[in-house]
Amino acid sequence: MDKLPKGSFAVGLRMVTKALEANGASRVYIAEDADLFIKNRIRSLCAQRGVPVQDVRSMKELGTACGIEVGAATAAILKERA
Repeated sequence: MDKLPKGSFAVGLRMVTKALEANGASRVYIAEDADLFIKNRIRSLCAQRGVPVQDVRSMKELGTACGIEVGAATAAILKERA
């Protein structure tokens, strides 16, 4: 997975949930080794909002793509604001 563009993404369950609820996410990434509760919660919100989901092999890989030193269960690309 490539690095996500700096400043245009949300990382973690709380921030991704907030972005989805505000219709501010254009794509969501979920780590395959994330907790089942997190995966189900985010997939459900994405289905409700019509946001595409892409699986990532591991939390470590997703964290690295986000430029952080810890794993990330989920991340979202944010829509550009006009």
